[in-house]
Amino acid sequence: MKICTITCHDVYNHGASLQAYALMKYLLNCGHEVEIINYKPNYLSNHYNLFSVDNPKWEKNILIKYTYLALKIPLRVPGLKRKKAFDKFTSNNLKLTSKKYETNSQLEEDTPEADVFLCGSDQIWNCLHENGKDPAFYLQFVPSEKIKASYAASFATDDIRNEYKPIVKERVNNLDYISVRESSGVKLLEKMGIKDVVNVVDPAFLLNRNDWNNLAQTKLSERFLVVYDFEDSEIIKEIALSISKLRKCKIYAIGSTKVSYAHKSFIYDGPDVFISLIRDANFVISNSFHSIVFSIIFEKDFAIVNRKEAINTRMRDLLRALNLEDRLITNSFNEDLLNESIDFDDCREIMANKIEVSKKFLQKVLDHEKGFNNAEESIVCN
Repeated sequence: MKICTITCHDVYNHGASLQAYALMKYLLNCGHEVEIINYKPNYLSNHYNLFSVDNPKWEKNILIKYTYLALKIPLRVPGLKRKKAFDKFTSNNLKLTSKKYETNSQLEEDTPEADVFLCGSDQIWNCLHENGKDPAFYLQFVPSEKIKASYAASFATDDIRNEYKPIVKERVNNLDYISVRESSGVKLLEKMGIKDVVNVVDPAFLLNRNDWNNLAQTKLSERFLVVYDFEDSEIIKEIALSISKLRKCKIYAIGSTKVSYAHKSFIYDGPDVFISLIRDANFVISNSFHSIVFSIIFEKDFAIVNRKEAINTRMRDLLRALNLEDRLITNSFNEDLLNESIDFDDCREIMANKIEVSKKFLQKVLDHEKGFNNAEESIVCN
């Protein structure tokens, strides 16, 4: 069967790249022909553009524009090394459509050929950003005779502004099958009157540890903890310094130049190095959702800190489902509790059940059957 997926696959974020890979890889493992639609709207295309100007007003004044660029370009040049690492990962690992699309209209005019279309995963429906308002991420371009489904789509918030609810409701209702990544997303849609929404796992959980080991780099032998911090968090710094001392391990930082207390930084590395660092770490400290995901996959002790941006439902819902809420840190932390090793036995069993439900949901979509009542009868690939 030919399947096309659409997601934020190329935004130079470790989690975004890896979730795109995971859904594609799982479906390939099931024996399907799969492509990720190479969709790059303007609002997702400004990463590492040396000559971009953040404020449109500055474009109109030549003197201001070139003064701005003269100051910004030297700061942007080092980032091209990181771009190169991500571009290499994309080229080597993601099967993209040969045609690149920039608008929903272009997708409507020349829709990729497929039997089934899947939108998701990650924050494709986050209405705090442009992607949550983009009809392409609700599969509006797909002909009515084709099967359309969301897999693990995320709003990343408990609610959305009232002005967006009617259009989100209309677009989601046009899907043949609906699944979301967070339990809060199920409740949000149910409040809009949308039923038969399935709560599924992030695509990364569909692959086993061996799949991820095959993608990772050479094993790192030194004792270290990993810091992956989007916000230069003071509490992450406190936890890192505390756990580093208690566990007698060094601090490795992913993707940030601001973690000045790290012994070693992996600023310009791609998703394959990210996996290696999580896999080989003694402890993981982050405010990233996918840091939790891969910490659970590799059964690593971790602490997750709430973000300032209102997108913490992702972390909260996952940890609550796995009875690991004590690993979510708000304003303070218990050093002794965090230093205790996580007992992953219960977590492993809960996750196994969730993964089974998720695979059965996908199988029902691919069987072209309406409804989810007889999911247990579907044949699920491993």
